[in-house]
Amino acid sequence: MKVIISGDHAGMTIRNEVKSLLEEMGIEYEDTGCSCETSVDYPDYALPAAQRVADGEFDRGILICGTGIGMSIAANKVKGIRCALTHDVYSAKLTRMHNDSNMIAMGERVIGPGLAREIAKVWLETDFDGGRHANRIGKIAEYEGQ
Repeated sequence: MKVIISGDHAGMTIRNEVKSLLEEMGIEYEDTGCSCETSVDYPDYALPAAQRVADGEFDRGILICGTGIGMSIAANKVKGIRCALTHDVYSAKLTRMHNDSNMIAMGERVIGPGLAREIAKVWLETDFDGGRHANRIGKIAEYEGQ
């Protein structure tokens, strides 16, 4: 598995924590997030990362900003992206099992680094159930014109 991770100025602590987790899990990743503490625009980081997942360069992507909301909205504008805003382990697991999410977004101002690690770990380790859920994902892809 190959993962892209990105974030704005408000997500640097959790981004570093998730990168440590990826290293521990032996998952190849690329960090394209900002390395500054001054305010930047989250679409400048979310959109390119999402496009690289949609293009197949990466299997999955993890986005982190202050709340995760802006990043998830931006990422979901990219055709083929199913980015879920996740602030709990249960949602992270179900978004993989039922929605085949290929990206998640988390908010550093909402959750702490320990929970971010748990969410990312469960999300990375959970497979898509397929079955009736594949039909639903197919309807979304059809609407997108894929």
